[in-house]
Amino acid sequence: MRIRALVVASSGALALSALAVPAAQAAPTAAPNVTFSAMKVNAGKAVVVGPSAKVTVTATYTVTKPASLSASSFDNGPMLYRGTALSANSEIIAGDEPGTCKAVSTTVLNCTAKIQFRPTVSSAYDDLANSQAGTWKVGALAVPHDATGEADLKWQSNLGAVKVQRQAQLTADATPEPVKKGKTLTITGKLSRANWDTNKLGGYAAQPVKLQFKKKGSTTYTTVKTVKTSSTGALKTTVKAAADGYYRWSFAGTTTTPAVSAAGDFVDVK
Repeated sequence: MRIRALVVASSGALALSALAVPAAQAAPTAAPNVTFSAMKVNAGKAVVVGPSAKVTVTATYTVTKPASLSASSFDNGPMLYRGTALSANSEIIAGDEPGTCKAVSTTVLNCTAKIQFRPTVSSAYDDLANSQAGTWKVGALAVPHDATGEADLKWQSNLGAVKVQRQAQLTADATPEPVKKGKTLTITGKLSRANWDTNKLGGYAAQPVKLQFKKKGSTTYTTVKTVKTSSTGALKTTVKAAADGYYRWSFAGTTTTPAVSAAGDFVDVK
């Protein structure tokens, strides 16, 4: 997602939209003398986005400012970015609106903001593409209400990192059911993940997935073997039936895709 522009709206509000920062039309104001800290996006957890539904997460952070600087004189918000440092030229994911802040002293503000992730093609927003799954750095931007150009903006980089991941699904099916002890069971399944380019689920190819078994009455699964998914994400293997219990597939996850385990399929062994 590339926020192609950041506009300082005529009302003075920070508008995180796909427009351009206006060129300076008057003597530039000073960028706000603020510092961002304690930034946490989605409570420190990965942001997992499905094939089509918008996901909105909360960011919390602290803004430290001079006592002489009015909190109402500028807007601010968190941004996810890629590259060495956050700037107007960065690839950015940001919220639709600036953060809201509450003063805890004359120099400290506690703030929250919403960040939207949209995999669905939209004419009003830039949307997530598969290439944008993975780890993003976290930064922030502050804009004075009387800003006239990019020089008036305060950018801060290196406030943390967050993973933006493509939602995964995993299925498991053991056959035949029931089965005689010592006979062969065939376990199939499929590993899929969100495709943000097509807004559908698609198979996740060439991934190692563990086949696990939980004996009836037990609370834990043990790994039986590891199988790689096919070009379509399909899984298939065989085992000898030994005892009543549940079979499932379990995927450890990657940087771009979260871990997922299928629901266990119970097999009655006669």
